[in-house]
Amino acid sequence: MARKANSDSADAAANTGRLKQIALTYKMTRKADPKVGLVVAAVGIVTFGVFLAIGFLIDHPIYLGILGFLLAFLAMAIIFGRRAERAAFGQMEGQPGAAAAVLQNVGRGWSTTPAVAMNRNQDVVHRAVGKAGIVLVAEGNPNRLKALLAGEKKKMSRVAVDVPVHDIIVGNGEGQVPLKKVRTTMLKLPRVLTGPQVTAANDRLRAMGDVMSNMPLPKGPMPKGMRMPRGGKTR
Repeated sequence: MARKANSDSADAAANTGRLKQIALTYKMTRKADPKVGLVVAAVGIVTFGVFLAIGFLIDHPIYLGILGFLLAFLAMAIIFGRRAERAAFGQMEGQPGAAAAVLQNVGRGWSTTPAVAMNRNQDVVHRAVGKAGIVLVAEGNPNRLKALLAGEKKKMSRVAVDVPVHDIIVGNGEGQVPLKKVRTTMLKLPRVLTGPQVTAANDRLRAMGDVMSNMPLPKGPMPKGMRMPRGGKTR
């Protein structure tokens, strides 16, 4: 009985935590997207109404009503998730270090290291390693990033000779990838490495070291105005 009571308490706490998280996400989304509540509610009402109307037409309003309710809830969840994601990217876009936050959520099979190269102007290169190889994700001034990327690629060629290296410059200009599309762009890359090869590449890269191992920096978006200390190495 005690175990069951503890299990029920844990489940109740987990459900409460989820509800609080959903409420917090909704509040944050509404700040950037004031119409999110109306849009999500409209999607749910329309979906349920369509199925209920079909149910009356075919003389099965109860069955179609239940199905419509379930599908309406699913549609509302999908629309809310997409608008919440769009709002989150909108708030992060343009902030130094925003790409690092995106890389932390690319998915299983990817090992990410933020700020492997950086200069005093807050131009940053992050690294992700997965079955597609090494992906260098750069954010900042495109002209200055070329030198940073070239330097990192040169190091990669010495440490991981047999591993393909891709580069992505985050931005909305020509040849750049918008922040919200970084994850999908990486996932579309062809997988050419096996699990053991990925592990071996990660081990060699970690042995090489990076900026983050020598300078304490917060994860995710860096505070605006933060600059490299004098004497910091530019990679």
